[in-house]
Amino acid sequence: IQIRDEEEILVLIERLVAPLGRRIDLANPLVDARLPDGSRVHAAIPPIALGGPVLTIRRFAARPLGPEDLVRGGTASAEAMSFLVDAVRQRRSILVSGGTSSGKTTTLNALAFAIGADERIVTIEDAAELRLPQANVVALETRAPSVEGLGAIDVRTLLRNALRMRPDRILVGEVRGGEALDMLQAMNTGHRGSLTTAHANGAYHALIRLETMALMAGIDIPLAAIREQIRHGIELVVHQERDADGHRRIVQIAEVDPTRGGPYALRELTI
Repeated sequence: IQIRDEEEILVLIERLVAPLGRRIDLANPLVDARLPDGSRVHAAIPPIALGGPVLTIRRFAARPLGPEDLVRGGTASAEAMSFLVDAVRQRRSILVSGGTSSGKTTTLNALAFAIGADERIVTIEDAAELRLPQANVVALETRAPSVEGLGAIDVRTLLRNALRMRPDRILVGEVRGGEALDMLQAMNTGHRGSLTTAHANGAYHALIRLETMALMAGIDIPLAAIREQIRHGIELVVHQERDADGHRRIVQIAEVDPTRGGPYALRELTI
């Protein structure tokens, strides 16, 4: 495919986002959306994109990867994956952390394969990426505001509504802000075995970020109370990284000890 000039990129962007009910122009120079085939599209145009219009399309594999696929691909050892699969079956709540493009969502999706076929799962995402094999899955996706700035539905709204859907498990594709507090409250009020991801540089740092995001909820809750919810809500932290050659690997599995002092006591598992 050859693109002649910037004008052709702009036309291509408009043809992609217009059928999705989105608009990109000088007043709205950024757009993030999901294509009908599930691919993610992100576009940026001047004046935000200084070098000219930028179009990014993220396509996904035709078949979602399961635990065995991650072992074959070198993301985790067979022993580590067996441990994590057992943890999901035992309804242990898991936080998957890592940097951008480290494979967090892929790992979250693979771990969700271990959830029982008779369980009711509610997934909440900014842009739907999770594809689960179970039959009883309710997939919820946020909605951006309209051109008039109305009608936005965020993760916090979806999470609060998910609690009314009688879920056995709640999967939040990624916590980025105040919804972390709602997620923690769900984990501490009968929704054990929930799974989520967060950007972080390590297992301990992921918990610190989680408390910071919970504080962003704007609710007057003492930090000590938030830390208590994290200690009792999150049982395992799985940290993943992408190395220099592009391979994504689980480099740390840590167990949260809720009984020990300090902000967080982690016991790193060697598997």
